Amino acid sequence: MKMVNRNWLTELRGNESQEVVADRAGVSRSNYTNIENGLRSPSVDTAKKIAGALNFEWTRFFN
Repeated sequence: MKMVNRNWLTELRGNESQEVVADRAGVSRSNYTNIENGLRSPSVDTAKKIAGALNFEWTRFFN
């Protein structure tokens, strides 16, 4: 399995916990953690939810 570098997502999260961001986005913490760590790619719906919670353009996940 190829891991994707998503340091930018960790930086956007800042001092908030993964659980807080996941709750705000309406996704499970484990799913969010796997996405942030580059183990999984989000669906379009999940990408939009996370982007809304952290205020960035959701397409960034797919660039």
